[in-house]
Amino acid sequence: MALLNASLRTELRNVLVALPRPVTLLVFVGAACETCGETRERVEELASISEGMVRLEVHDLDAPPEATLYRVDKAPAIVVLGGETGRRDFGIRFYGSPAGYEFATLIEDIRMVSRGNTDLSPATVVILTHLTTPLHLQVFVTPTCPYCPRAALLAHKMALVSDWVTADAVDATEFPELADRYHVHGVPRTIVNETVHIEGAMPEAMLMAELIPILESQAPPAA
Repeated sequence: MALLNASLRTELRNVLVALPRPVTLLVFVGAACETCGETRERVEELASISEGMVRLEVHDLDAPPEATLYRVDKAPAIVVLGGETGRRDFGIRFYGSPAGYEFATLIEDIRMVSRGNTDLSPATVVILTHLTTPLHLQVFVTPTCPYCPRAALLAHKMALVSDWVTADAVDATEFPELADRYHVHGVPRTIVNETVHIEGAMPEAMLMAELIPILESQAPPAA
């Protein structure tokens, strides 16, 4: 059964068939996952209307080597691959079913990865391209939060620019134990390298102002 209505299917088809380069979506599912079936159906529907521009692979979370290779530890998960071959891993992850406002996040991720560029400022790009230590951003979201896509997409843009950045959009309602671990009481909430948290959907300049001291404190000492 189609999850998208006819008008939305037509609108999305027009967007997807016009992608400049193919994108591959890796969907990881698990036996105990309540929303894995819906997640798979939603992505299958996108692939079916894209005329080959969105490619789908479904993998079992508990069956290596894919989960290990892509460092996926929970399901449902979507890994967005792109580049010239449609297989480059930029570190863009979505954990949870892309429903509600977060469906728009997935569509924008696909468009961005297909283009291979972002609208980040030159100053931000310079900082990100000179990173020498890993930066892991976990952006907790919910499907009913209208501000969450902005926070998740900003983190995903940063991952596209730098190989040192991994950016996860995590549905707090689907992973409540993880949300409790990081004391997520409101969304969006971004966890930086497991230790620092940032509240709200900050504009790019404000987010970078928060991140720069963190990056400087974690940088290796000069030789």
